[in-house]
Amino acid sequence: MKGAVLAPDAALPDDGVPPPWPARRVTIDGAMLHVRDTPATGPDAEPAVYVHGLGGSSQNFTDVAGLLSGHLAGQAVDLPGFGYSDPSRRYSLPAFADRLIGYLEYAGRGPVHLVGNSLGGAISVVVAALRPDLIRTLTLISPAMPFLDPRRTAQGPVLPLLALPRAERLFAWGMARMTVDEMAEQVLAACFGDTTRVSPQRRAEAIEEIRLRYTVAHYPKAYLGALRGLVSSFVRAYLPGDNSLWRLAARIAAPTLVIGGLDDRLVDPRVPAQVARMIPDGRLLMLPGVGHVAQMEVPRLVARGIVGMLADTRLPVG
Repeated sequence: MKGAVLAPDAALPDDGVPPPWPARRVTIDGAMLHVRDTPATGPDAEPAVYVHGLGGSSQNFTDVAGLLSGHLAGQAVDLPGFGYSDPSRRYSLPAFADRLIGYLEYAGRGPVHLVGNSLGGAISVVVAALRPDLIRTLTLISPAMPFLDPRRTAQGPVLPLLALPRAERLFAWGMARMTVDEMAEQVLAACFGDTTRVSPQRRAEAIEEIRLRYTVAHYPKAYLGALRGLVSSFVRAYLPGDNSLWRLAARIAAPTLVIGGLDDRLVDPRVPAQVARMIPDGRLLMLPGVGHVAQMEVPRLVARGIVGMLADTRLPVG
């Protein structure tokens, strides 16, 4: 493991608050996947794909994708069951990874720079390990990799639901008892180290995203199914077998940047360093005062870290 290299701030365009990037729908194996495209602004931009976390959407990468558009031609996907994508029969990590691999093959852009946050980070670990031919570099932002006591996170109160029959009905009932604004404040408090960093526009967009959840019947099942899949992967990680996320991480050949926030309330802040140590060509960037979604909270720092990795991996050897 080595420390991350931050590109000069001048390597990025001036800050702005762009609206969500244009969206389109693609159909893979009979299911619709919702994708947002960030057009490249540089002649040498290379293909990138962004993968959001549990309960998130492709809009979680609006800012960082714009900042990176001179270097990367971005596509951000809504995972099955989230955002505007169709639901899925299964919400396990292997099922998500299969769908992402299917999308990368469908897009046909060759190997991509893959960026995943939280659940999207765990999915990206699986894809990078199983299909190295599809990956140029890997960036993991607060990846939801296994740690021993997930009850100590902001997800703790939800975990008992996983053992109950008809858990999605109870979850939907709990959602209905909160207003959209209350839910938005709860989500922002759990995900950000400092909620004052959320601009008025991004706060309004977060509220609209949460309002969408209240209108989508499959959302409670998708959320709990994905959380159940994550917890299951945590248990399997400490058992024998090739499907352990830690063993998969050790197989990753791509240059990898791992970013963590020291004020992360959803993933143990010690996890990013463990991940960076496990991946053979791992780099670590830890951010004081930052929470679970660094790409939203401090997008400029995240973008500088990614551009720094790109420059580092292109240096001639010897």
